[in-house]
Amino acid sequence: MYMLTWIKLASPYSRAPLLNSIFTIAVVITTISATDFQVGGTVGWRIPATNESQLYNVWDSLRRFHIDDSLYFRYKNDSVTVVEKWGFYHCDSSNSIAFFNDGDTVIDLDNIGTMYFISGDSDRCKQGVSMMVEVMSPVRVRYFPPAISAPPEDSFSDVAPSPAQVMSSVDQPEPSPRPDSSDSVSVSGIAVVLGV
Repeated sequence: MYMLTWIKLASPYSRAPLLNSIFTIAVVITTISATDFQVGGTVGWRIPATNESQLYNVWDSLRRFHIDDSLYFRYKNDSVTVVEKWGFYHCDSSNSIAFFNDGDTVIDLDNIGTMYFISGDSDRCKQGVSMMVEVMSPVRVRYFPPAISAPPEDSFSDVAPSPAQVMSSVDQPEPSPRPDSSDSVSVSGIAVVLGV
C-alpha cells in the first residue's frame, strides 16, 4: 500500500526558507564510508622483529575502528583466530570464535566493543602475533557553525542604546506582529511514501 500526499506552498517566496534548509542539510550531512585496514600495514600479519615487539599494539593504537570497517589480514604459513579476552591473554585458540588460514582473510567489524585476534599457533602468538581492536559506533557528523568574530574597535556601541536602556524606557514590550497571508504556508498534506 502506498500513501502519497503533497506539501503545497502559498507563494513562491515562502519556498526560499524551505529550499535553504534543504540545501543546508545536504551540505552538512556527509557520507560516512567504511574503511578497509590492512593489518600491520605493509608488513602484514607476521612475527614481529625483535625491535618491534609491540608492532600490532602500536599499529592499532594509531587507528580508529568503526562498525562496517574491515580488517585485511595478509600472511603466509600462519592463521588468524578470533578469540575471547581470556584466549587473547593466554594465546589459547582452543575455544575460538572464528578460525582462518587462507593467507588472505577479511574480517568485517560488525559489533561495537573489543575484538581479539591471535595466531592459531600459540608459539607465534607468544612471539607477538596478536592484536586487539576497539570497534566504535559509526561516526556522527556534527555541524559547528562558524565562530562569530569580535566587533571592530570603533563599533557603534556609543550610538546605539543597550537592550537594558531600551527596556527601561518602555513599560511594556510591543507584541510581535502577526504574519500576513503572504508569509503563511498552507499545507494540504505531507509527502510520505510508505511501502507495505
